[in-house]
Amino acid sequence: MVAMKKKAFALRLDPAVHAAVERLAADELRSANAQIEMLLREALAGRGIAVKSTRPPRRGRPVKEGNGDEE
Repeated sequence: MVAMKKKAFALRLDPAVHAAVERLAADELRSANAQIEMLLREALAGRGIAVKSTRPPRRGRPVKEGNGDEE
């Protein structure tokens, strides 16, 4: 399985908007980045645009190839 990388890009925000996102993120125990992604997903869903979630990366040791434990 190949882990999906997140797309990185610069985002310029009004300082007041950024502060509000940081407060909301802290209240919900998320990073500001995760909060922005969640807000974007909610906004897209509100407009009827479905966005598939990617599978999170597997945790733990990688499976050795050839031992029969492959998915």
